[in-house]
Amino acid sequence: MLEQFLKIWKDKDVRNKILFVLGMLAVFRIAAHIPMPGVDVENLKRFFSSNQILGLVNVFSGGAMASFSIVALGVAPYITS
Repeated sequence: MLEQFLKIWKDKDVRNKILFVLGMLAVFRIAAHIPMPGVDVENLKRFFSSNQILGLVNVFSGGAMASFSIVALGVAPYITS
């Protein structure tokens, strides 16, 4: 298995694609911690914890709904539809 991974890693095109995907995942996770300006995050967290269905939506969004992060605006329509 390690030999197969090393063989894949030696291919420059595949290596660049893997690094790009990992980089984009890191950027997405960092952006998930940036709240929207003007939103009281503490009140929003209390609101989501008071309702079980909204808490479930928050779990499916990876916690991005409770912090109302920038990336929650792009992810939320796919989760709720």
